[in-house]
Amino acid sequence: MNLMGSFLLSFIAYGSSLKWNLPKKFILAINTGFIGSFTTFSTFSVDTLQLVNNGKYTLAISYVLISIIAGLTLSWLGVCLATKLYPNVAMKAEQ
Repeated sequence: MNLMGSFLLSFIAYGSSLKWNLPKKFILAINTGFIGSFTTFSTFSVDTLQLVNNGKYTLAISYVLISIIAGLTLSWLGVCLATKLYPNVAMKAEQ
């Protein structure tokens, strides 16, 4: 869910700034309220600590690295998709 949330958050945040004319408070509510509700750092932290407490150090390190790398990659893909879907608006935003 964290990885899906990374993609959705970037896509919605970037897409909304490019195309949709939603007020910033609605975008904030969607991003923090809806997406933030199923992508929590606390769950990530607890899962990692449980692996460490169970002596699964390699798995814990792998989980952290994969989560960070995949999360950043999916965030980047969300921005790329929003830019592809709204190319004319993206060019106007950059000017």
